[in-house]
Amino acid sequence: QVQLVESGGGLVQAGGSLRLSCTASGRGLSGFSMGWFRQAPGNEREFVAAITGTGGTTHYADPVKGRFALSRERNKNTVFLEMNSLKSEDTGVYYCAAATRQYYTLPQLSDYDYWGQGTQVTVSS
Repeated sequence: QVQLVESGGGLVQAGGSLRLSCTASGRGLSGFSMGWFRQAPGNEREFVAAITGTGGTTHYADPVKGRFALSRERNKNTVFLEMNSLKSEDTGVYYCAAATRQYYTLPQLSDYDYWGQGTQVTVSS
């Protein structure tokens, strides 16, 4: 089992930055591909970014390309989502997820085996 805990959310003005973290307990994240998704009120959960198990490949949704950066630390038990130039439309609950298909960047919710509880990001305009 893998338990995921997100942190780093909060309230920020448009144009600002936040850094989200996703930390694993249990067996750790080695061997898992990781993803971030977000959900705004009244909307479906949507893909934001993904990274392979080795950290060598990342993939981003078009709305965040060039503004967000996903990375994982060397021991691979924490992943980070650096969010810059934030916009009001980035507001939502951000979830991290882990998938056992470690060699792929995975944009579909159904690809993931474990989910965190989410952290709120609010961008004021």
